[in-house]
Amino acid sequence: MKIIQILPELNAGGVERGTLELAGFLVAAGHEALVISNGGRLVADLELCGARHVTLPVHRKSVASLWQVGRLRRILTEERADILHLRSRVPGWLAWLAWRGMNPQTRPRLVSTVHGFYSVNMYSAVMTRGERVIAVSESVRRYVMENYPKVVPESIRVIPRGIDPEDFGVAFRPADAWLASWQLERPGLSGKRVLLLPGRITRLKGHDEFFELIAALKAEGVPVHGLVAGDVHPKKRAYLVELQATVRRLGIADDVEFLGHRQDLREVMAVSDVVCGLSRQPESFGRTVLEALALGKPVLGYDCGGVGELLGQLFPMGRVALGDRCGLLETARAILGGCERPLPVGEPFTLGAMCRTTLGVYQEFG
Repeated sequence: MKIIQILPELNAGGVERGTLELAGFLVAAGHEALVISNGGRLVADLELCGARHVTLPVHRKSVASLWQVGRLRRILTEERADILHLRSRVPGWLAWLAWRGMNPQTRPRLVSTVHGFYSVNMYSAVMTRGERVIAVSESVRRYVMENYPKVVPESIRVIPRGIDPEDFGVAFRPADAWLASWQLERPGLSGKRVLLLPGRITRLKGHDEFFELIAALKAEGVPVHGLVAGDVHPKKRAYLVELQATVRRLGIADDVEFLGHRQDLREVMAVSDVVCGLSRQPESFGRTVLEALALGKPVLGYDCGGVGELLGQLFPMGRVALGDRCGLLETARAILGGCERPLPVGEPFTLGAMCRTTLGVYQEFG
């Protein structure tokens, strides 16, 4: 089979990583994989696994982007792909418009993945127009059913995101050289309990709650240090300045470090005592949370959306009601004071299961 996936860009993010992983799996299984995006830091990795990349400016929320519809239709016609897989809304609309204008007898079959709890409107509705609609969690399936009644229930397939057990497992230990470098750069972490908040720097990721938690634990005499690992989009730099001011106001400037984008997030999670998932807006899945749980790390998170689903199945102790800041402190105390660990992570939360099931959806078309 030949499968085309389309998304805005190939930089950091769960959608981007999932696209890359699926493309690698398809190539290894003897299929042909092509990705259309505006490019990014992951293009080299994509091409290294044997997939192809076509660079098109399909990422801009602009009327001018409609000029790409004709180009996309030509690509779809020339490539004679079996499957067109929509991964995001703007490129989803462009690709859907191109696909709609093709001969129904020869055009590719259409699959879409609903990766998030998008705002409910016509703009988001394109992600439910696939002949098969993949939901990344049961919460997302319910969201689709409740908000898009025209979607045929039988067309929805729930496929959780997955981790590679060889990369994320309780036996994983960072390399000695990495550990030596980490300890040399951060001698102040010695003897501290490390809490990590991974995720891009945006207002919905719960940074304020995280900093208040660090301050409260410090006030109780807990030797604690907070790490914030996440990319900062140029448009979010003002928010980062706000966060740095908040840290100073709380008197924890020496107890919190902003790590920025990390290629070694797995290693950082492995040397942390607790990983936090505090998004104020329900996450559709929570891939980083799953990775932390697979490493055997306790996760402290809000009991909503995909994060709540994962914690409910793998580490119920870490669940806290959304917005309950007192509950965060109580649960953090319990986790730091105990020895409970997550249940082992297996199917359906493995990369192999995710890729095999997605290929199975493609093959449903015959």
